[in-house]
Amino acid sequence: MEAAAQMLEAFGVGYELDIVSAHRTPQKLFEFSKNAHTRGIEVIIAGAGGAAHLPGMIASLSPLPVIGVPVKSSNSIDGWDSVLSILQMPGGVPVATVALNGAKNAGILAAQIVSASDTKVREEIIAYKMMLAEQVEEKSERVRREEG
Repeated sequence: MEAAAQMLEAFGVGYELDIVSAHRTPQKLFEFSKNAHTRGIEVIIAGAGGAAHLPGMIASLSPLPVIGVPVKSSNSIDGWDSVLSILQMPGGVPVATVALNGAKNAGILAAQIVSASDTKVREEIIAYKMMLAEQVEEKSERVRREEG
């Protein structure tokens, strides 16, 4: 999940980081989920392994967009149980799901959600995407030079 925090920092998006367990700290989960929007939080990133109930439970209780990060954990089945648990949400309880261990993309997606109402963050996203394109072009030129 560190990669999500790094991307949010890169885009200038403030965040808070905590550990919540759907199974071990259900009261904390309920309090956090029901009140996050009253504290100025705009989007929630929730990583979960194994049965991976956390993102869906947060989404069931919060009006905020939730991004689920399936995590390959010591008790998972190569992470597939986490992917499917987060991906297969029932109608009415959406969770945006990124790739297994895809915290970096979760951070980028969260920043893009914030950028819908924050032009400064939007400009950072635009600059980041331009940088990605430039990196591909540089690699392309290098490969063509080496081949030629």
